[in-house]
Amino acid sequence: MRSHDYGRDVLSTRKRKKVPEIAAEPGLVVEDPASGFCGAVVKFEYGHVVLEDRHGRHRLFPLNPAGFLLDGQPVTLVKPAPQPPKPKITASGSVKVEGLRAQTAKASRIWVEGKHDAELVERVWGHDLRVEGIVVEPLHGVDELPQRIAEFGTAAHRRLGVLVDHLVANSKEQRVVEQIRDDNVLVTGHPYVDIWQAVKPQAVKIKAWPVVPRGVDWKTGVCAQLGWGETWEGWQRVLGAVSSYRDIESDLLGAVERLIDFVTVPQD
Repeated sequence: MRSHDYGRDVLSTRKRKKVPEIAAEPGLVVEDPASGFCGAVVKFEYGHVVLEDRHGRHRLFPLNPAGFLLDGQPVTLVKPAPQPPKPKITASGSVKVEGLRAQTAKASRIWVEGKHDAELVERVWGHDLRVEGIVVEPLHGVDELPQRIAEFGTAAHRRLGVLVDHLVANSKEQRVVEQIRDDNVLVTGHPYVDIWQAVKPQAVKIKAWPVVPRGVDWKTGVCAQLGWGETWEGWQRVLGAVSSYRDIESDLLGAVERLIDFVTVPQD
């Protein structure tokens, strides 16, 4: 009996449809066609994917080729590629420098009016200042600022940045600042009576900073009106409410950022 040679299998020449591979990101909703279980990707365990249905039930499924349906179409689920770690952000919003080592302080300085100003600047910009090797020092008032600057002895490598409270038109502070004529000194300021006011009221859980009558010490008046006890207790409450630049008014943010840039960027 003659055999009939029909040649190659004609079906073998047909191209198989490639099943797409889909990264099983958390929240992706797929269906297991064998069981009909439909759920969102939750996590991976023992090389399997865990799905959670709308009733909160969890089930474990192997990552078989073409093992799931996505919008009714077969797909192969694969583990997502590992993501690089996100950089840590400092309180000022800058990228944190890991493994920072202590360095010798630069000759340039930033002066602020008092201890509270220095502590608030440290709370928000401390990491940035340590990276740059810049020291913040309390000035304890601006009345003798021109004399203090002369004693400091500025130069291109020895600059001063000065942060002044209540720097507004026709104020005593403004008149003092106008006397300064030194290219190696930058004075910035904010309009608030005290650095406390540069902290947003909502950060310290009040509607607004109280209006203190003239002739009354501002911090004392604030603590009395808000029931915060002594001024040192009030300051601990204010400072403790600041966790990042988001808790600070933009006037102060801009003023300090300008000072840091001035004392750290070399002059042309």
